[in-house]
Amino acid sequence: MSTHTGPEHGEPACTSLLVGEPLQAGPAVELARMFRALGDPVRLRILSIVANHQHGEACVCDISSTFDLTQPTISHHLKVLREAGLLDSERRGTWVYYRVIPAALHTLSAALGPEIVPDTLADAGVSAGAP
Repeated sequence: MSTHTGPEHGEPACTSLLVGEPLQAGPAVELARMFRALGDPVRLRILSIVANHQHGEACVCDISSTFDLTQPTISHHLKVLREAGLLDSERRGTWVYYRVIPAALHTLSAALGPEIVPDTLADAGVSAGAP
């Protein structure tokens, strides 16, 4: 990973795993697994629900009540997010509680550092605010 100097006061800017040097095989596999898990709108919403829930964790019952999906379908989505390293879980009695793994969000954020927005997305004709 390369470090770039920020525009003001010479501070280091956020770096990107995708910019500066080619991505190595190991990090590529890890990132692909996480991005693949987030490629489904339900899983992306589940991650957001858990991350924004009180105390940073949500009971499976809180997650299930948000969707018009069966319990096995919700469990499948949660399993995919856990296997991708995005969520951790803990059983308490009959319920399972989920929380986001902060290091995983940091890894995703580092992969999509701000410098790729003007250099890559804008060159491709995509605005930073586009859906």
